[in-house]
Amino acid sequence: MTRYEPALDLDSLIAIDTHVHIEGDEHGHNSLPNDLAAAVGAYFGNGGLRPELDAVAEYYRERNMAAVVFTVDARTSLGHDPIPSEDIAEGAARHNDVLIPYGSVDPLRGDAAVDHARRLIEDHGVRGFKFHPTVQGFDPSDERYYPLYRVLEEAGVVALFHTGQTGIGAGMPGGRGLRLGLSNPMLLDGVAADFPTLQIVMAHPSVPWQEEALSVATHKHNTWIDLSGWSPKYFPAELQRYAGTILKERVLFGTDFPLITPDRWMKDIEQTNIKPEALPGILKDNAIRLLGLDQAKETSA
Repeated sequence: MTRYEPALDLDSLIAIDTHVHIEGDEHGHNSLPNDLAAAVGAYFGNGGLRPELDAVAEYYRERNMAAVVFTVDARTSLGHDPIPSEDIAEGAARHNDVLIPYGSVDPLRGDAAVDHARRLIEDHGVRGFKFHPTVQGFDPSDERYYPLYRVLEEAGVVALFHTGQTGIGAGMPGGRGLRLGLSNPMLLDGVAADFPTLQIVMAHPSVPWQEEALSVATHKHNTWIDLSGWSPKYFPAELQRYAGTILKERVLFGTDFPLITPDRWMKDIEQTNIKPEALPGILKDNAIRLLGLDQAKETSA
């Protein structure tokens, strides 16, 4: 087992994509059940593309970008085994010049999830955790999950939460039972209040709750917003305005790759009203601060 340690050349990187999914492995296993995976591919029109980790690393290396990689552990709600976060961390260690691993644990597993998170941090070196309340079927504001958040806060790793609408389950009967309301960003306000040093990222434009996300982010300065999952030209006007002004130091470049490509994102960002002077922070500098990569660089030096 190799514990992940970053070896990024921060000065030469163009950007750090803070939201990249690893949903398939070299054995052909998909982190989603087949029916959900097919529906997602149809919804996003990407043909169900699920590149495995080594291919993702090469893709970002060719673009002189780094990528935060993860999957979602929703084994209880979906009845389907995820791609192990241990495998993602091992792969990121092989490609530590371009990849940064996040773990994922199933909050519904209680104490087992807490223990799993601790092992992923201590033994594998993950730098954060991805949560998808709608897919994982949990209310992130429920205090039963506080022991899990406490482990993350004490370790100084990031908590990334899906917020807003999701294409997963879209168009299936009853949305396959998935509940959008669990991904309302206002559910994270109490978490940010009770864990003031836990860095919480609200992923995606939080439609239809964009104003709630902006309210949380302006009030709780341990919260961030990533700009993944949508082409930038469709970002709500208020999000564009805040991203270029009062939240410019806590907004992050993210794509949701392979659902959105960094090539398309970088092209379409030019069609927004985000102030150009905010882009260096959004594309790279904010992620460096959030992930403590500048401290890692000083330590290695």
